[in-house]
Amino acid sequence: MYKDRIKNIIFDLGEVIINLDTMRTASEMKKLGFLDFEKSYSLLSQTDIFDLLEKGLINPDQFRGEIRKHLQTSVSDEQIDSAWSAMLLDFPEERINLIKIANQKYRTFLLSNTNKIHFDNYISDFKTKFGFHFSTLFEKAYYSFELGMRKPDSDIFKYVIKKSRLVPDETLFIDDSEANIKTAKSLGIQTLWIDVKNGDDLVEKLIGF
Repeated sequence: MYKDRIKNIIFDLGEVIINLDTMRTASEMKKLGFLDFEKSYSLLSQTDIFDLLEKGLINPDQFRGEIRKHLQTSVSDEQIDSAWSAMLLDFPEERINLIKIANQKYRTFLLSNTNKIHFDNYISDFKTKFGFHFSTLFEKAYYSFELGMRKPDSDIFKYVIKKSRLVPDETLFIDDSEANIKTAKSLGIQTLWIDVKNGDDLVEKLIGF
């Protein structure tokens, strides 16, 4: 690892910048009647519907239609969106401030597996709290649903490297997923794993890097 070579930082979003609690979504989906939601979804192993949504290969209306197939009662789009977005928690201010400081020395980027429903939700929440658009925090923000690809597939990393003209060993990738970290490493990208289960936090890990 060559820390002194780093000129670029690519941040993940979930559990790195924004806190998540997927059990909240599982609980809210159960209230709507989707009783086996936990079996259908996890951040490690997603069924086709969630994978397709994150790749932008189905739109929010199609996603809601698929969710309704698992429900026993009629629910509104807003109820589904609210339950689906319940996992999204807060943006700790110290993390945002750290990225602002990083911007003074490095080119910064975002690479996130996300979907249009969540995107609209956290973009609005961030603007309300901080007064500016989340994506402008970075030189460029890359979202899986806009690219038709998602981590840990190597193609999405290769796309970002080529599109932003990055040198892999001059680039630090920060993520909470071991699978994503493994792919980045295989491409020669320097990495920093945020092990959330071990209590890791972006601020402490990056300052101590």
